[in-house]
Amino acid sequence: MGTEGPATRRVQVSEHPRLLKLKEMFKSKFGSLPKFYVRAPGRVNIIGEHIDYCGYSVLPMAIEQDMLIAVEPVKTHTLQLAKTNPLYLDFSTSANNTEIDKTKLLWHNYFLCGFKGIQEHFGLSNLPGMNCLVDGNIPPSSGLSSSSALVCCAGLATLTVLGMSLSKMKLAEICAKSEHYIGTEGGGMDQSISFLAEEGTAKLIEFSPLRATDVKLPSEAVFVIANSCVEMNKAATSHFNIRVTECRLAAKLLAKHKGLQWDEVLQLEEVQAKLGVSLEEMLLITEDALHTEPYSPEEVCRCLGISLQELRTQILSPNTQDVPIFKLCQRAKHVYSEAARVLQFKKMCEEAPDDVVPLLGELMNQSHASCRDMYECSCPELDQLVDICRKFGAQGSRLTGAGWGGCTVSIVPAAKLPGFLANVHEAYYQQSARSLVPEEQRLFATKPGGGALVFLEA
Repeated sequence: MGTEGPATRRVQVSEHPRLLKLKEMFKSKFGSLPKFYVRAPGRVNIIGEHIDYCGYSVLPMAIEQDMLIAVEPVKTHTLQLAKTNPLYLDFSTSANNTEIDKTKLLWHNYFLCGFKGIQEHFGLSNLPGMNCLVDGNIPPSSGLSSSSALVCCAGLATLTVLGMSLSKMKLAEICAKSEHYIGTEGGGMDQSISFLAEEGTAKLIEFSPLRATDVKLPSEAVFVIANSCVEMNKAATSHFNIRVTECRLAAKLLAKHKGLQWDEVLQLEEVQAKLGVSLEEMLLITEDALHTEPYSPEEVCRCLGISLQELRTQILSPNTQDVPIFKLCQRAKHVYSEAARVLQFKKMCEEAPDDVVPLLGELMNQSHASCRDMYECSCPELDQLVDICRKFGAQGSRLTGAGWGGCTVSIVPAAKLPGFLANVHEAYYQQSARSLVPEEQRLFATKPGGGALVFLEA
């Protein structure tokens, strides 16, 4: 799976209203026509939150909403980037000088991540330029991976302009790594599903090595995404990187406790693999080895036998240097229990017992409770939205994406869908600020969509 490159499809642009509009806007903007279009979807993570960067499998599906870029290669070595949404400023730079300023949250930085990732993979120095017009219909800062979809789109556009090819797997790995240029230390889920997704099926995404397995979702249920209307940008705060750091520290303390070579351990999954025990046993080991009271940096240093300077320079990331406390036991317990829920969810989908929807819903509910209480990545609006969704017929509901805002995902029996949508809309979206969010970005059912594509005009 994923050994071949992303598909190339010939289309009559005039028969696709969105492509046609993009083509016309491109002509008006650049005075020329695009040579091709690239598409990369957003995603919803059904279960498996904050565990990809710990080495564990996740269970996302691509959504129908996506990023779309019209591209024209140009002879000058200049990148000219624009968005169809006038709220975002145009950007221009030399294709050979793509410095990414982590201190400023600018949309074009995500494009530059994908561009730079391909450039560095092939070790190229003299790159051709491009005119690019970007259109996206993924709700921004909603936990549906609009940023990663833009990174993937940019990587695929750059690869296509260069006339080179890579497998979907390799592209996913390059784009996951290159998104770190922005300063967030995410795992590889978003980029993997963006390239490896197939219509009609969710995917179990596993790491090291990267692989994707189809997971057939129950036909008698639909998955509904509800936007809390609280925006959360991972790169804007240190919440996300603090959790990554806490998991890394927990892995090192657990490894030290068990007499392993702790300084070589980076992920919680490595501890389990080296010990050769089950996830359930890892939960018991965590309770035995780590206390629930927060750890100070000084206590972490005492446990590992290192200096504060070594902790800061060798283990902490730049924006976690001054964190006063680390909740290691809670974070590790979330990761090990969530990893087990992912495997249970997949197993239930495969075995498909008669009452599978309530069973899957219960796993999603447990996931939300763990994200809220152990990982502390929820927020009052997400908790309220989860309660509303359950009240009006969802068998399970949970936050999805990084959290601290963004969206929930709910499993809803198909027969109850119309009433569910109407009731949730009335209960949550009547408040004036929320009603300003475009209706198509607030609440919608979604089916597993396809992965990244290149469109050529027929």
